[in-house]
Amino acid sequence: MAEATSTADPDPAAIAALKHVGLVGGLSETKVSCAALGDRLDASTQTASRRLQTLESAGYVERDVVGDGQWVRVTDAGEAALRAEYADYRRLFETDVELVLRGAVTGGMGEGRHYITLSGYAEQFRSRLGYEPFPGTLNVDLSAESVRRRGEMAGIDAVPIDAWEGEDRTYGAASCYGVTLVAGDERYEEVHAIVPDRTHHDDDQLELIAPERLRDALDLDDGDAVEVRVAATSRADAPEDEAESESESEESGAGPVETEVA
Repeated sequence: MAEATSTADPDPAAIAALKHVGLVGGLSETKVSCAALGDRLDASTQTASRRLQTLESAGYVERDVVGDGQWVRVTDAGEAALRAEYADYRRLFETDVELVLRGAVTGGMGEGRHYITLSGYAEQFRSRLGYEPFPGTLNVDLSAESVRRRGEMAGIDAVPIDAWEGEDRTYGAASCYGVTLVAGDERYEEVHAIVPDRTHHDDDQLELIAPERLRDALDLDDGDAVEVRVAATSRADAPEDEAESESESEESGAGPVETEVA
């Protein structure tokens, strides 16, 4: 479980600018005029320029300013932000949302064992996930297509893990996404993908936790192909009336879009 950064995400106005840049030039490099972008955003040229600067500072675009405008390219992080917006709209208008990511089992640095067993996290795992995770994570190297689609996880309901104060430092917040892990004909359903909040690093890997050692439960070795099926989940300690409300919402069509990833 990598440590989260504290960099703030761009506000909705900047994301709107990112969307317009993408619509004009796709995800490849395109020439952008701040005046024209301002017209599309119903904002001033200066405001459009500031929004591009915000996106650049967040790592969502790369810019090369020239005499008659600027060349702008949407980065992988920017594409992930757009995919998260897309996932939100799919959840709004479609049902049965499930994101299928594919990848291969890989070895880790051993950091997962350390973080998973820290008391501030362990207590929340027990109460909010409903089990005590095996002290370690299963790392999955995502395929190139799945790395691009990973941003859609932001549109799926997850269990929040709060930041907490240790004796000498603050430990960051995270989100735990409900997962079914599939390896060949075998599957393990009580799995969570743990993702530190406010970070765009290591998007090519997912860290998975479960009550058992997943390598043993599914007889996995490094390099084995797996599917990570992510679906909406809720806290194990949520009040019954809240859980019933969420269930009714899903049945009425406001809940989980199947997105298959090659």
